[in-house]
Amino acid sequence: MAKRMLEKVGLPTFAKRQISQLSGGQRQRVFLARALTQNAEIYIMDEPLAGVDMKTERIIMTLLRNLVNEGKTVIVVHHDLQTVEDYFDHAVFINREIIAAGPVEEVFNKEIIDLTYHQDHNLGEEVVEDA
Repeated sequence: MAKRMLEKVGLPTFAKRQISQLSGGQRQRVFLARALTQNAEIYIMDEPLAGVDMKTERIIMTLLRNLVNEGKTVIVVHHDLQTVEDYFDHAVFINREIIAAGPVEEVFNKEIIDLTYHQDHNLGEEVVEDA
């Protein structure tokens, strides 16, 4: 099963390598392969695209989309606002509390982004950023 998952992430020849010998993108793919061996119904990932090149990003997103198409639930922490609409169906915006949640086409907009990133919701005060 592990070898098959390494093939899925495009690293079939890396089975005997130490994790310390891998690049950041290769590590992310190995971690994804390890998660896939569990054949879980829900996958929760913290920044799986952090520090990866575009090729690895496409591989990872294709695998995640395939999991969704198989009926699996995939939850991803993601901070790159430029790719949200391309990669995800639903979004949850959080800043100490949930600001908005729902289909990307409904909640991914300037108003929600501004509320999420520019206001301290526990105090109800605007956050002033130094220029």
